[in-house]
Order: sequence, then structure tokens, then C-alpha cells
Amino acid sequence: MTFFICVFILLMQFLWKYVDDLVGKGLDWGILAELLFYASFGLLPFAFPLAMLLASIMTFGELGENYELVAMKSSGISLFRVMKPLIFLAIFITCTAFFFANNILPHTNLRFTTLLWSVKQQRPEMVLQEGVFTNEIDGYSVRVGKVDNRTNTLHDILIYDHTNNKTNESVTVADSGFLNITEDKNYMVLTLFNGENFSEETMEGGRTNYPFRRDRFYKQVLNIRVMNFDFQRRDESIFRNSYRMLNINQLNYAKDSLAADYKLRVRNFILNTRYMAQLNQRLYARMMENDSLIKTFTPDSVKIIDPSLLLPGQERWNGMEVYQNAIYTARNNFQEINNIENNLYGRKKRINQHSMEFHRKFALSFAVLIFFFIGAPLGAIIRKGGLGMPVVVSVLLFILYYIVSMTGEKSAREDVWNMAVGMWFSSAIFLPVGIWLTYKAVRDSAIMSAETYTNFFKKIIPEKLIRKLMKDEDPSADQ
Repeated sequence: MTFFICVFILLMQFLWKYVDDLVGKGLDWGILAELLFYASFGLLPFAFPLAMLLASIMTFGELGENYELVAMKSSGISLFRVMKPLIFLAIFITCTAFFFANNILPHTNLRFTTLLWSVKQQRPEMVLQEGVFTNEIDGYSVRVGKVDNRTNTLHDILIYDHTNNKTNESVTVADSGFLNITEDKNYMVLTLFNGENFSEETMEGGRTNYPFRRDRFYKQVLNIRVMNFDFQRRDESIFRNSYRMLNINQLNYAKDSLAADYKLRVRNFILNTRYMAQLNQRLYARMMENDSLIKTFTPDSVKIIDPSLLLPGQERWNGMEVYQNAIYTARNNFQEINNIENNLYGRKKRINQHSMEFHRKFALSFAVLIFFFIGAPLGAIIRKGGLGMPVVVSVLLFILYYIVSMTGEKSAREDVWNMAVGMWFSSAIFLPVGIWLTYKAVRDSAIMSAETYTNFFKKIIPEKLIRKLMKDEDPSADQ
């Protein structure tokens, strides 16, 4: 039950995120249902930990609220023994979550991404706004003065015909009309009433004065061919190599290939950059990783030359040439660095995305087990069942976990932290919390009792200070 509740909550967040891409496209219910189905599969890695947290808090909270945990403990059964069969269940769900993330989720992500891209590329239905020219109709520009939403009648219609790739040589004005699109969405039927057509006919022979034509009508029907209003599915092969569509083995293979290409580009960049001779030798030596005869350089072997002492002894024209060459080399290096910086940054970002997806499959699966060790003892301590307090506590804890997780992922993505440290940062924080809560629950520590913290502060604050504060608050205490 909690699993489907969590999926529904996360699915509502998905709808709010993509509502602008779905509204006004004239999509069939089958397309929308398929999109939501694939989207729900993409949300399951987050639904598994949240559902485990909520279910464990509700289960042990209800056991504590009905004093069943007290009865078990009075019979000599510890809380850890009560949790033992559920620990195996949590491990099984953890393995299931990892199997799903590694074997099923890449295929559903591929279909979801392809379908969502197809929906985004779908042209919206014809929506005519009052006083605004609409160019969604191929070859026509239409303006409507007023739209009657009750009868769907259009008033004060102005149409420019651009079908012959000519400027406003054919204009239609109508008092009112209706707009309909055929069921196959291939033709638009525009019915006009009480209007006029204005056109300038082009004559052959090079005449500069063209005849003007004006026609009046009571009713006119325009059948306009429209293109790309029907839904078209894109080819899945476009997104097949994206990092979200790969399993563990494919991620490792792609990451190694991208890393090798990245190192090769960095090596070529360094070898093509010109510095002083000794620095170039050191850089060349560092780039030859497999050369057993690499010359080693020590700081003493590098001579630093002060140009202010060297140039005054040269001829003036020779010194100017040295300065010009140095400036030219520095500018070339600066331009080369700017040209390749964005390229290398984009390629390093792709490598980081593959590494993050690799660690994410393990981290989110392991979070199921972590949240069990947080939820079960927390429910035994809170002793509240149902969907009230457990839902509030679960949502708050999961939001905190999500914030910490996003912080670690951002630091890993930007290479501020090591990839493993950033991706497992949230697990490293919440796992000790779960162990500590389990220890406190097994020892029956009243960590949720206000009296516990009151006694703690009484031990820290001297008793004389407490009496003095009480006297200051109540002067009549001495009397």
C-alpha cells in the first residue's frame, strides 16, 4: 500500500514538471497512459526507499501503539529479534530494487525518453487568441478579433494568404466564422461568413501595374492542408547510447571509452601547446606514460632565466624580436586554451554522468536497507501508527535525504569531491543514524520524551544557577 502511495505522490510531481509539454497537444488517452506508465517506472528507484521508510514506521508504530512490542519484550523477545525476519525481507527488497535498476529501468527509460521527446515535438492544437496573429497554419497568417467560447464562433477574422511564397497579395476579411480540424488532423476546415477577398493578380509581360480583384461572399469554406499535426513517434536509436539507458556493464564500457578519448585529447592539447623549452620537455615526458626511457627531471635540473638580466646584453632589434615571439606564443596558447576548454569540459561532464549513474544504481538500492533501519526503530520509539504522523516523519526524512544526496551529486559532478564520496555521501550520513536509532530502540531509550532532555540539561546546568533564575522570575518566592 505504501509503495503505490509513494509512486502516486512522485507521479504527481512529474505531472507538475511536464504539464506545459502535455497540455494543448491533442494527445490520445492511450499516449498519455503509456507516458505515465513509463514515468512511474522511472520513479521506482525513489519510491522503493520512501515506501520502505513509511511502511516500517507504520508497522512498528502500530505495534508500539497497541502495546504489542511491550508484550513481546515482557516475554523475553528483544526488538532486534522482532526485526530479524523483516531485515531479511528488507535485504530481498534491496536486491530486487538493484535488479530492477540494472536490468529493467534502462529499457523503460529509453521508451519514456523517446515518447516524451515525441510529445514535445508534437505541434500544439490550433488555438486562436484574440488580437494576435497565428502562424501555426502552413501558408497562412490568421488574426481573430474576438472568440466566443460558448458557441466557438470567431468574429472579425483577417487572413493573409502566403501559399505562393508572396507577401500580402491575397487578403480575406470576414465578419464571423468557425474553425474545425478533421479527425485525421490532415485538413483544417475554415468556414467564413459575410466577407470579402482582396487580391493583386500578377500578369506576364513585365507590366508594372497589376490588376486588383475584389470579391464579396456570404459564405466561403476553406480546406487547408496542415502538416505535422498528427502524433509521430521518434526512433529509439537516437537515445539508445545515453547514460540513463545503460546497465552496469555498458556503463563501465562506455565510461572507459570516454575516458580514453578524453586522455587522448588532453595529451594532444598539451603536446600542441608551446612553452619554454625545458617546460615542454617535462610536459612531453609526462605524456609518455608507457615509455621506459622517460627522462626524470628534478627541480635543480631546471634553470630559471630572468629575462631582465638576459635581454639588456642583446641587440635592441634582437630583444624586440624575443618580446614579440613571447607575446605571439602566449596569445596562441590563450586562444588554444579557450577553444578546447568547453570541449574538454563537456566530455568530462559526460564521463561524470556515466560514473554517477553507475554509483546511483547501488546507492538508491542500498538506501532501501538504510531506511528500514531508520523507520523500524523510529516507529517503535514514536509509537504512532496509521497514515498521520508516519507520513509526516517519512516525508521530512526523505526530503532531508534527497537534499543531502543532491549536494553530494553536485559536488561529484563538478569534480569538487571524489565521485564515490559524493554519490555515497547521503548513505554515509544516514547509515550511522539508522544504527544509532536501532541501538536506542533496542535499549528502550526514551529519546522522544521531553523529560529526558530536561534531565540532561539539569545535569549540565548547576542547581544553584537554576534556583537563582527561579528567584529572579518570582520575587515572592523568598516570602
